[in-house]
Amino acid sequence: MAVVDQHQQKSNSDMRLFRLCPFWQSTASNNSSSSSSTHNLNSNRHVEGSQNSRPAPKTVSSVARSLLPPRRRLRLDPANNLYFPYEPGKQARSAIRLKNTSRSHVAFKFQTTAPKSCYMRPPGGILAPGESIIATVFKFVEQPDNNEKMLEQKSKVKFKIMSLKVKGGMDYVPELFDEQKDQVTVERILRVVFLDVERPSPALEKLTRQLAEAEAALEARRKPPPDTGPRVVGEGLVIDEWKERREKYLARQQIKAVDTM
Repeated sequence: MAVVDQHQQKSNSDMRLFRLCPFWQSTASNNSSSSSSTHNLNSNRHVEGSQNSRPAPKTVSSVARSLLPPRRRLRLDPANNLYFPYEPGKQARSAIRLKNTSRSHVAFKFQTTAPKSCYMRPPGGILAPGESIIATVFKFVEQPDNNEKMLEQKSKVKFKIMSLKVKGGMDYVPELFDEQKDQVTVERILRVVFLDVERPSPALEKLTRQLAEAEAALEARRKPPPDTGPRVVGEGLVIDEWKERREKYLARQQIKAVDTM
């Protein structure tokens, strides 16, 4: 009985002490809640960190730019085809005008799916803003076995014209398009269309005019520039107008001296 009474007295004293110090309970609960909140905060930070480490999503403008077609720098005439007179067994010629419609200097370059039977003049170059040029395209027309082969040539042989924005004053080299592949724009892929030389058509007349204009421009480039400097006679001897007058005057004086003798 004495042991039971002592145990009961101890439990009663603990209850009284608990009632006198209620903040123990709040402290313990606060410690447990703070530990749980700290764990939640750390987990949230981990989630936020993992989200920040992910790559940023593409913006609407970048997606729109990737979907839009590239901006053209050249205007082509004709725009979609290269017209050749159909003359089997001969080398036919076509012509196309290229005009720089941008505000910067533009380099252009030709490519073809049949490099053994086709070539371009010029194969590339640089155009200033607003400048234009007529390029001549040469193609050997094979003898067809039948009409189907002619249609096959028409569908297979293609030409590609590429453009590249460059700085003014630089010389054209084909390696420009290899060094700046990301900036190259495919202007147009042109297909070959044959024209019957025995049937007049607007396309054939236009081709004739463009070829004549291209030949005239080529002849003008081949002519030497006019010489506006002083006249050179003999081995580098420069004779100006004053020296000519002086020599003529001395010659007349010698003639007068001979007459007076």
